Amino acid sequence: MKFILTFFGGVLLGAGALFFLLRSMPQDPLPAPVVQTIEVPVAAVAVPAAPAQTAGLPGAPIVPVDLSVAELPIAPGADALPATRAPDAPPAPVKLLLPVEGVKLSELSDGFDQPRGKDRHHEALDIMAPKGAKVFAVADGKLVKLFNSKAGGLTIYQFDPTEQYAYYYAHLDRYADGVTEGMALKRGDVIGYVGVTGNSAPDAPHLHFAVVELTSEKQWWKGTPINPFPLLTQ
Repeated sequence: MKFILTFFGGVLLGAGALFFLLRSMPQDPLPAPVVQTIEVPVAAVAVPAAPAQTAGLPGAPIVPVDLSVAELPIAPGADALPATRAPDAPPAPVKLLLPVEGVKLSELSDGFDQPRGKDRHHEALDIMAPKGAKVFAVADGKLVKLFNSKAGGLTIYQFDPTEQYAYYYAHLDRYADGVTEGMALKRGDVIGYVGVTGNSAPDAPHLHFAVVELTSEKQWWKGTPINPFPLLTQ
């Protein structure tokens, strides 16, 4: 029994000595973790943008608008952009039919600005053709006047459907059968025949053809001359 007590006493004494020995020994601190820094270019990192907010509507996304092509609305009652042509300006004359039978466009000559005496110009086209060649209405419209004048001989005055323009046919040999004032004309209708009446030279039959922009009074003998050459050849 004494032996046992002595043995355990020695064990306890040795354990205590070992404990004090360990406490007296210097202890090294734990090594700090190694942190590696990696530099990444800013341009290579895609940073999601925070969702934009619409004023007054929290959380609602803003829809982008390209103002360079956006159509701005017109407020009620506001005037639209003005047209390039004034509202009261007449429309441009339509392309006209060549009014003489058997004549080609290549045979026409622009004599609109040719002088006639000292104080005036021709302001028309002379379309040369054999006497008796058919004369056609150059466009739809209304025959407003059959007139026999010293200068133009047998003549026809036609208004276009808008009554903005008048077409003038002169030096006719005779009118077509059934032609009367006030009748409706269709493009291509035969209205007369080429002649040499009026001041036309007997050996040079032709159609004297003119276009005028009418005044507000719509008088068949009065208007501003317009060159018909581009209207026939455009």
